[in-house]
Amino acid sequence: MSRPPERSCRARLWHLGAIARILWHDTGMGKSARARLSELALLARLVRAGKVRVVTARRRARGFIIRDGARIHALYTHPRARRQGIGARLLGEAQAGASRLELWTGQDNRTARAFYARHGFYPARLSNGAGNDDGLPDVQMIWERNAP
Repeated sequence: MSRPPERSCRARLWHLGAIARILWHDTGMGKSARARLSELALLARLVRAGKVRVVTARRRARGFIIRDGARIHALYTHPRARRQGIGARLLGEAQAGASRLELWTGQDNRTARAFYARHGFYPARLSNGAGNDDGLPDVQMIWERNAP
């Protein structure tokens, strides 16, 4: 059975529920209703500001990226859509329109670090996690178009 055609587009408010479900699948365990409502409001502001792109198939969100200029704030794919090139597609689109990108990911998240390294990102600095939501050590990774 062939996969349905996918398309990438600027996220719209009607994508909000699907984007939140993808995000909360990975990060929402144990979050209160108040915390989820606060995140939903933030996601809505980011969608309205045009900072979110989504990949859809059959009108269902399969992955999304949140980007503000050179900073990638989030890149997630639906659990059933992983390892199908959706994250690579979203990241590739971001790279096509930029000369430099940066992001933070967990130091212990080997899967994410390897994914970004495959796409030309390199670790720039480490932190003890004091500045992130989880309070866990993280690493800043940078991609530059003309990096050696």
